[in-house]
Amino acid sequence: MSSVLNNKHLISRAGFGVSINQINNMEDWTPQKLSDVLFRNYNFTEITYQTPDFVKTETDDPKLIANQKRRQLKTFQKQNEELNLNFLMNMVHNEDQLLEKMAFFWHGHFATRINNSQFNQQLLNFIRKNALGNFKDLLIGVSKSPAMLNFLNNQQNKKDHPNENFAREVMELFTLGRGNYTETDIKELARAFTGWSYDKDGNFQERKKQHDNRDKTFLGKRGNFNGDEALKIILEQKTTAKFITEKIYRFFVNEIPDKSIIDKLSTDFYASDYDIKGLMKNIFTSKWFYDEKNIGNRIKSPTELIVGMMRILPMEIKNPENIVVYQKLLGQMLLYPPNVSGWPNGKSWIDSSSLMLRMQIPQIWSGIRPMEYSAKEDDDMDMGMKSREALNKSFKNPNIIIDWKKVENTFKDKKPENYIIINSGNINMESVKQFSDSDKIKAIINMMSTPEYQLM
Repeated sequence: MSSVLNNKHLISRAGFGVSINQINNMEDWTPQKLSDVLFRNYNFTEITYQTPDFVKTETDDPKLIANQKRRQLKTFQKQNEELNLNFLMNMVHNEDQLLEKMAFFWHGHFATRINNSQFNQQLLNFIRKNALGNFKDLLIGVSKSPAMLNFLNNQQNKKDHPNENFAREVMELFTLGRGNYTETDIKELARAFTGWSYDKDGNFQERKKQHDNRDKTFLGKRGNFNGDEALKIILEQKTTAKFITEKIYRFFVNEIPDKSIIDKLSTDFYASDYDIKGLMKNIFTSKWFYDEKNIGNRIKSPTELIVGMMRILPMEIKNPENIVVYQKLLGQMLLYPPNVSGWPNGKSWIDSSSLMLRMQIPQIWSGIRPMEYSAKEDDDMDMGMKSREALNKSFKNPNIIIDWKKVENTFKDKKPENYIIINSGNINMESVKQFSDSDKIKAIINMMSTPEYQLM
């Protein structure tokens, strides 16, 4: 079973868990074959939305203008919901699991939260397309995206009135990490970013009249730096490679960092000129990745939990918008991070209320248990669009039809020990054996309703 457990560990960390279609291959795969599947070159498909854009009409009437703004916000909300669900469904169904998992990681790393769905779509697809590429390209592209420039107020960053929000977060959260720069570096970097903005269509613009073209002293260098040159200086710092490597290690391997391993990984990452795919291959092909201390030690984020269930239970969701409600209840709505730091990890996902809901979702989705939770009105998360009806619509059931016949056939000849495919190796096997022979479906639901299922 060690090979099955190792394969499950790799699929869970480098993707979103074993799918129903992969179960019969778990014992036959070698780590090398599975690695080839993960790092294969797949075709890339952008995420889109179908809701028509809102069209403004020219008017001077204040009431009509206010009404148009409300309707535009409602349109953005619908489009963002589509982007959210399409991103989620890509995590469930896309063969390129590593790409989607890395995109999910970068989505939290480069956290933005704005209304404009066009800008959200643009940034989301850029992150997905470059998730396994070069960190330099990713950083520069995200830094020039209208979503990021809007969220961190850089369109207000002008030579006579510098705004330091964007500059501060670029160093603290995106590259160097706190303690590796000074307040003076923040001020000088803000001056380098003056004039960085975008037009109404979301095209990046350098407004040269708003740029401070005087000399700046930044991270020990002096010159008339612009934003691109300043980012290049940041990337020249080995501290940047170490900061990114440690964050990736904490997310994909273990929240407790191993200094010697991270030092070696970051040295190779820096020497590779920030090759993300190379870094991930180093991690997932290392023997230490399969150390006992690194298996089953991470609490699944709400997204990982939901997507993992959808991958193991083939389902048709009649009201997919209700899945967004579950995201909100569990505290992780895609496109809506709590702040620029992104989402927390680990034990922050679990309290007495959220753990109970997490353990009941398999039963609720299976129709065994009614939905007994309701969302709280939260204007910070709802982006100014308060609506009790929107929050609680169709709340009792997301109207899910699970193909139990396929599940039963897939597990037909499986022994109880094989059920670690869908759970951690720490599961109480007696609780599985109790049902596995007579009622495999009940056994699977029971396993997915345990505290152990919250781990990966």
